[in-house]
Amino acid sequence: MNWMRLAWMDSVMFERGGIYLANLNPNKGNEPGKTRPIIVFQANALNEVNHPTVIILPLTSQLIEQAYPLRFRLLAKDNLKQDSDILCDQIRAISLSRLQPTKLLQLNSRQLMAIEKQVAHILDFNTFTTP
Repeated sequence: MNWMRLAWMDSVMFERGGIYLANLNPNKGNEPGKTRPIIVFQANALNEVNHPTVIILPLTSQLIEQAYPLRFRLLAKDNLKQDSDILCDQIRAISLSRLQPTKLLQLNSRQLMAIEKQVAHILDFNTFTTP
């Protein structure tokens, strides 16, 4: 990685719920690959300290109807040019160096809460009880 790439990374803060482009190559098996939109899913506390990795959810323009809780539909808006499904079952951490700094779209709090519920359902977080 060259020093110019590191310089812009130090000056950019990626925001939770922001949609950016990320290079997800190389991929393995059924992992989404290529450069595609992703949602920054981790807490802004980590984003603010330039944590070297970021937890993301990838998007796809290959839409599937009635795929709850695996997918969440986003309509094209701002710089997100195509209707897309968020792949809620493909949560992963990637290096900041994979991200492009331009934000395509910012999700609102209602959308983020709905996505959080779907991810919690997939990860079975709903079944934990307080001791």
